[in-house]
Amino acid sequence: MLIVGLTGGIASGKTTASHAFRAQGVPVIDADVIAHQIMEPGEVSYNLVVERFGKDILLDDSAAIDRAKLGSIVFSDPEKRRALNRCTHPYVRRRILLQLLSCYVQGHRMCVLDVPLLFESGMDRLCAKVVVVSCSPDRQIVRLMDRNSFSRQEAQARIDAQMPLPDKVRRATRVLDNNSSPEQLGEQVRVLVAQWMPSAFRTYAALLAPVGLIASLPFARLSTLGLGSLCTCAAWVVGCFLVP
Repeated sequence: MLIVGLTGGIASGKTTASHAFRAQGVPVIDADVIAHQIMEPGEVSYNLVVERFGKDILLDDSAAIDRAKLGSIVFSDPEKRRALNRCTHPYVRRRILLQLLSCYVQGHRMCVLDVPLLFESGMDRLCAKVVVVSCSPDRQIVRLMDRNSFSRQEAQARIDAQMPLPDKVRRATRVLDNNSSPEQLGEQVRVLVAQWMPSAFRTYAALLAPVGLIASLPFARLSTLGLGSLCTCAAWVVGCFLVP
């Protein structure tokens, strides 16, 4: 299974690209959705965050965390932001890995890992290819102002708090230009999927290779045939996972 990392700057159009991948039948694992799920009451991360930041971050009429209030606390304080990350990132990674395993077992040929902080978190190491959605700085600011009702200064501050978009572009396997319409961005995604989608044979071979390797182990010491089977399956694993 080909794992494709998807990232970009805030308000650069990553969500639109994510929808376009889904429209092509490619499963998308959304780190933002997972981050919301683990902050629900009763989750381990929820308990850790409330313990670290106090009950003042809860909404007045429920036990839910006021995300806007929590965001304002950690945005301008790097140490508090690191503390929040320690409470959440390990649990986000765990669920991402479980969902990747689920996609692999289901036989999907390609899976997109949608992570805003893909490079910053080191999650790009899981990905064979990385796609960065890019747009001009002015368009990014305008979109963020329209979407979040920010002033220009607030929008610029949010952008400056992230890894610069040009740095992400330099580390990308493919850059999607989102300076025009959603339809044109969707067409870029369609072309990318057509070019990168692994063959069905390669995908199912990758599924069967570990099974064959494990099944051969008991016979490896018993016969030449068993040892040959072991070597064959080992070569199959290498061919399926390591050869581009």
